[in-house]
Amino acid sequence: MSKLAPTSTKYIIKANIKAKGVIEKPDVIGAVFGQTEGLLGSSLDLRELQRTGRIGRIEVNIKSEQGNSEGEIIIPSSLDAAETALIAATLETIERVGPCTAIIKLDGVEDTRSLKRKYVVDKAKDILKNLIESGVPDSAEVSEQIKEAIRTEEISNYNGLPCGPSIHESEEMIIVEGRADILNLLKFGIRNTIALEGTSVPPAVIDLAKKKIVTVLVDGDRGGQLIIKELMQLTEIDNVAVAPEGKEVEELTKKEVYKALRDKVSVEQFRSESNNESNASVKSEYKKEAYKQTLREPQKRTERDRERRYESAPRTRQIRLTEKDRETFKKTLEELVGSRAACIFDVNDQLLGKVPVTELENTIKTMSNVKTVVFDGKIDKNLHNVAKRKGIKFLIGMDKVDVGQTSVTIIARKDL
Repeated sequence: MSKLAPTSTKYIIKANIKAKGVIEKPDVIGAVFGQTEGLLGSSLDLRELQRTGRIGRIEVNIKSEQGNSEGEIIIPSSLDAAETALIAATLETIERVGPCTAIIKLDGVEDTRSLKRKYVVDKAKDILKNLIESGVPDSAEVSEQIKEAIRTEEISNYNGLPCGPSIHESEEMIIVEGRADILNLLKFGIRNTIALEGTSVPPAVIDLAKKKIVTVLVDGDRGGQLIIKELMQLTEIDNVAVAPEGKEVEELTKKEVYKALRDKVSVEQFRSESNNESNASVKSEYKKEAYKQTLREPQKRTERDRERRYESAPRTRQIRLTEKDRETFKKTLEELVGSRAACIFDVNDQLLGKVPVTELENTIKTMSNVKTVVFDGKIDKNLHNVAKRKGIKFLIGMDKVDVGQTSVTIIARKDL
């Protein structure tokens, strides 16, 4: 007798058998073949079906206890559903097995393909889940990736230095520190760049800077500050932009790059702020040394000495802001945050005009009847001296440096 290959089996017929007496497996198989023979005609004869491989090997699991036997009959079938159902129904017609009376009860017919379908469905679910989790990029994302790849391939060369493809025809150029900075800026559509590729300034950059409007964009560290100072000594630059503190240009996001370029300052303002910071540092060291000296000197000053020192000190008269003016100027200062602009008010607190911070000193030199200047910047000694000469009463800014005793009332944002 032949046995069906597992892959060709469509259905599994299962039936339970109970017999009064002791029977064995050959008895059951013999009863199945013998008592169903000719019942459904020659086309559905079990012996012939098994010989041709359309019915598989009949499996019987039987056990006997206390004079009774029971077990399970399993018949694999590759017939169609109707023919398999007929074969299954014939099993219940068997009444005797060997010398014993028996009852065979059909337990059911299993469709093996339903198990395969369940496996296929479960596997398909897993595959779909993995596809969803891996993510399929949308068209906009794919397009942006292609554009970035093209931009990074556009890096050019100027006298041995890496540069953007528009460095030759553009009237402006941006000087950065290295090749990685250029690649990052190219991703964001900034193409008029050139890299120093080191701490020393190449002659090619010095010559090119004389022909173009130059902005320097450096890392937010001490090295970047030193590069700016070296460029100011060797060539002509117009503006200075710095990455956020502790960050490098090559790692900036698009938003951070454009913010740094928007916040650029003129080279004159950068030089002025650097000098003020340097002077403040020297002054701080001088005060520390003077304080140490006073600790070493004996304290023999009399009350009369203190009175003479007070009488000899220059006296200045500052005007205090009224509460109304304080609110007005505080609101104006808040509106100016990030604009790099200045508002100029007359003696009647009327707005005369609004100018860029880079033009503030030159503007107030040409004006009269100015009472108050409110601006988005740091109040330094240069601006203070101009304001004092013009009789301005109030200078209000984001921050301030110590200018000593003065007739100008200087107010920082935190003082408001």
